[in-house]
Amino acid sequence: MRARTETLIKAYYDRFNARDVDGFLDLLAGTVVHEISQGGTEKGKPAFRRFLGHMNECYREKVKNLAVMTSPDGRRAAAEFDLAGTYLKTDGKLPRAKGQRYKLRVGAFFEVKRGKIARVANHYNMKDWLKQVGGR
Repeated sequence: MRARTETLIKAYYDRFNARDVDGFLDLLAGTVVHEISQGGTEKGKPAFRRFLGHMNECYREKVKNLAVMTSPDGRRAAAEFDLAGTYLKTDGKLPRAKGQRYKLRVGAFFEVKRGKIARVANHYNMKDWLKQVGGR
C-alpha cells in the first residue's frame, strides 16, 4: 500500500507539472476535499477543476525537488517540494502581475481512499510569496 500511495502522489505532481488537468483529476476521488492554503475548503472534482483553471490562468508553476512520505498503511501521505513559478495574471486583490518569478517551499498532506486522493491540503508562506512578487 505504501509504494502504491507514493506512486500516486508522484503521478499527481507529474501531471501538475505537465498541466494535464484531465489526467490530474483522474487521480482524485469524486468527492475530493481540497483545503486551500490560506483559503477555504472546496469539495468535489468540479470545484477542483475550476480551481486549476484559475491557477493555470494566473500562474505557471513547476514542482521541483519532490519528497514524498507515506504512512505504513498508505492511507496518508505528505509531500515537500520547491515550487518555481511565474505570476502571469493579477489574481483578485493580490499584487499586480508583471511576470514576476518566485520560489516557495510547499508542504502538502493527502488522504488516500480506494487508490484515489480523497483529501489534499497545501501549505506555503504567503508573506514570502508577497515579498517575492513585490506586494505588501
